[in-house]
Amino acid sequence: MKGRVIKTTGSWYEVQTTEGLLKARLRGKFKQEDLKLTNPIAVGDYVELAKEKDQETAVISNILLRENYIIRKSTRKQHFSHILASNVDQAYLMVTVRNPRTSLGFIDRFLVSTESFRIPASILVNKVETLSKEKDLEYKALIREIYEPLGYPVLELSALSDTDLTERFLPLLENKTTLIAGHSGVGKSTLLNRLVPAARQVTQEVSKFSSKGVHTTTFAEMFPLGKEKGYLIDTPGIKEFGILDIGEQELSHYFVEMRAYLGQCKYNNCTHVNEPGCKVIEQLEQGYIHPYRYESYLKILDEEDSHR
Repeated sequence: MKGRVIKTTGSWYEVQTTEGLLKARLRGKFKQEDLKLTNPIAVGDYVELAKEKDQETAVISNILLRENYIIRKSTRKQHFSHILASNVDQAYLMVTVRNPRTSLGFIDRFLVSTESFRIPASILVNKVETLSKEKDLEYKALIREIYEPLGYPVLELSALSDTDLTERFLPLLENKTTLIAGHSGVGKSTLLNRLVPAARQVTQEVSKFSSKGVHTTTFAEMFPLGKEKGYLIDTPGIKEFGILDIGEQELSHYFVEMRAYLGQCKYNNCTHVNEPGCKVIEQLEQGYIHPYRYESYLKILDEEDSHR
């Protein structure tokens, strides 16, 4: 039979099938697309499985071809990667201006990952009701200034207190598999509880000592939004978003404002750093590429060079 993985818990998986929900394990090891993965199976995967004889459990024998996935470098295993979720229709990155503060570099790394598979992405700025200081309001405005012109919708909200959350967001999620990601403490689980009350995710206050989030989601999990109305994937809080190996000529393809000028540089192998006749640098100097985005590009490029 076939099914879809809706939760991963270590070596066991919960799979939704036509016969209901089954607890399943892997049969043997899977090598996939030459990727070294910390999780051979991800939430959102479609799999083939069979019930074990005289057991209520099942064994997964095959992972069906993924349409796409959102992947990052493993923070624990060098040269390994971790798939956040697969077969995703859209992704929302939840960010906060303070407690914890989400950096522009983190946002850009996430967007590079979604762009690599052409997954539509949006930015959710949460906890806006807590912002009163001028520097915080300026940072919130900067996020909108940078990303909305690039085609990334920026939505402001208070997952804790907004009274119209379901009316605003459920129509955006209908009939789609949607991933929500972000740092620990930005409010992903709070939003999930509001949109899918049956999920009953545990939420905790942000640590006042460290100003960083406290992990409340241990494993990725996919929640149905009602019968045939789509799924919402909640992921563990991400501290860092390491980019999977991308060639220095390829990285600019995933910065949408640079992609428009590719092929127009003087040299075909231009990395848009200091080469003469670079169209990207020309557009940067004329104000068509935001300097913060270009700074992110250089940092990611430098990190990739150092790993080669």
